[in-house]
Amino acid sequence: MGLFVSKSCRISLLASLFGLSLISCGEKKVSFPMPTGPETSSVLVKAVPGISDDFIRGMDASSVLAEEKSGVVYYNFAGEEQDVFKTLAESGINYIRLRVWNDPFDANGNGYGGGNNDVPTAIELGKRATQYGMKVCIDFHYSDFWADPKRQNSPKAWAGMNIDDKAAALEAFTKESLSKILDAGVDVGMVQIGNEINFGLAGEKKIINIMKLLNSGSKAVREVSKKHRKNIKIAVHYTEIRDSEGIDRIAAVLENFKVDYDVFGISYYSFWHGTFENLKKVITNLREKYSKTVMVVETSYCYTDQDGDGFGNSISGRGDIVDGYPATVQGQTTMIRDVIAAANEAGAKGVFYWEGTWIPVGKAGADNSPVWEKFGSGWASSYAAEYDPEDAGLYYGGCSWDNQAFFDFTGHPLASLNVFKYLKYGSTAPLAVDNVPDVYVDCDVGTSLKLPEQVAVIYNDHDKNTFVPVKWDSDVVSKIDTSYEGSYEIPGAVDGGSVVAHVRVLLLNHAKNPSFEDEDTSMWNISFAGKNNPCDFQKKKDDAHSGNVSLHFWSENDMDFTLEQELSGLEPGTYRLSAFAQGGDVKKGSSFELFMITDDGKELTAPFMPTGWVDWKNPTINAIKIRGGKIKFGIRAKCNSRGWGTFDDFTLNRMGD
Repeated sequence: MGLFVSKSCRISLLASLFGLSLISCGEKKVSFPMPTGPETSSVLVKAVPGISDDFIRGMDASSVLAEEKSGVVYYNFAGEEQDVFKTLAESGINYIRLRVWNDPFDANGNGYGGGNNDVPTAIELGKRATQYGMKVCIDFHYSDFWADPKRQNSPKAWAGMNIDDKAAALEAFTKESLSKILDAGVDVGMVQIGNEINFGLAGEKKIINIMKLLNSGSKAVREVSKKHRKNIKIAVHYTEIRDSEGIDRIAAVLENFKVDYDVFGISYYSFWHGTFENLKKVITNLREKYSKTVMVVETSYCYTDQDGDGFGNSISGRGDIVDGYPATVQGQTTMIRDVIAAANEAGAKGVFYWEGTWIPVGKAGADNSPVWEKFGSGWASSYAAEYDPEDAGLYYGGCSWDNQAFFDFTGHPLASLNVFKYLKYGSTAPLAVDNVPDVYVDCDVGTSLKLPEQVAVIYNDHDKNTFVPVKWDSDVVSKIDTSYEGSYEIPGAVDGGSVVAHVRVLLLNHAKNPSFEDEDTSMWNISFAGKNNPCDFQKKKDDAHSGNVSLHFWSENDMDFTLEQELSGLEPGTYRLSAFAQGGDVKKGSSFELFMITDDGKELTAPFMPTGWVDWKNPTINAIKIRGGKIKFGIRAKCNSRGWGTFDDFTLNRMGD
């Protein structure tokens, strides 16, 4: 059971020479011993060079109360029921982050879900975190439900207010809420004024209004801190850090509007937000250029690709897994260690893991909806539809994060949770294969299947990842008929494990970057008559046939241009070329044509004419004979006077011999 500490106890977190986190209660002290050197573990953790004892090793645990009300039980490493906050503290966590929504309930008291995180919930969870020596970060969303780049809805009580009234309401709410939390004995060390506010805050989108709200929130925190004689840090929180220049502009705006804050918080999810190098670049720039403390206030990674509650997961499949970091307990361990190492190297003062305690309610094959609805343990309930009809109202249900928790589906802690206490000295484990990633092979119809002779192997020691020989099941391979489209799974064996090859026999598209979605467009060449290039790669979903990007052309004057790509090394056979085009304002006498120049110099064309917006034309050239060497294909356009339009979705398929 968890340790009981009375309300009158004075609780403090001490870093002793031996790395002990202590709870002081009069003369009684309870310690959570931290390692004094490398420890043996089932997961391998490399020490993070130069990490300090006071580096913030944080955990968002906002869902705990809703989970427990739903019947979830948490255990310690000995398999005993135990307060999850004690388990977190024992594992090296020194800071707990708790989100706060203004009023996450409808008029009848039904919760919106996602933990129903109002102020009383934050108080109850915050007291438990404080009880075990951890400081608390209060994350005010200034919304009645989720606030993130996609939505920044105003609280119901502030609807219709002008900006001055809303700023006053935000200040009053912050003062009242933070005062209640502190008066209850919660050891608040940091307050976020907003959550991922890149594109708005509390329903406001104009920068001047957002800055006014931030200044009101900051003013409230400073006043409450002074009254309670607490040194509470103020954090702002942004995401989308792949746009490093955009983050820099945000920091400049905060400086220009003289927003009073201490910590620039960023979200970094490796499966969404780019490389460690860019993470370090963003952190370094914010520290050096704006003299701010920087923290990663949200990160996470999966330990399995399985779903625990039948609702589905935010990340799980092939496209979500970062290369070299498999969906295993060791993979999760290594990823979080490496995120922390990168942040620490760049000078960040801490990293918070997001919702490491949010595990399934019920089983994947059961109907868990009644419990999610009653206690708010799913990401959203049906009651949230009144407040967020475009998202929660359509997709409400269970937890999409259960495979990224630090506890398994039954509430038992994973070995990866101890990564936080192993950061300084590391942990040792015997060298072993952690994962052999599945192989994915696409085979053109009518050609011979070629399987790799070697496959990647990921070891628990990340530096020893390598390629090893593989032996594929010859009986399965012999039954694959590449004359027809189809999908197959081929088992294989490697030294130390097994592997599966997922084979698709289909009509491959041999055009490179056929829809212009990849940033690298160097394979496409644009030539034009005159001084000005009438073409550009345009990111605008409404003008694209698929995706978000298309090749856009426009001019008030005559245009004569060619878009083309050159390929070599195609298998001999008969091919088909097609593309999509739309546009307008094209005068008579203009000409457009899809063309192919084969390896023997023969030219084939398919004329077309743009006739209106989203009136997509699909010029196609059939029966193209290619025998080897280089080929060219693309579109030529000549416009008299003016014209506009877009090209998209080039397809070059091999149709047979």
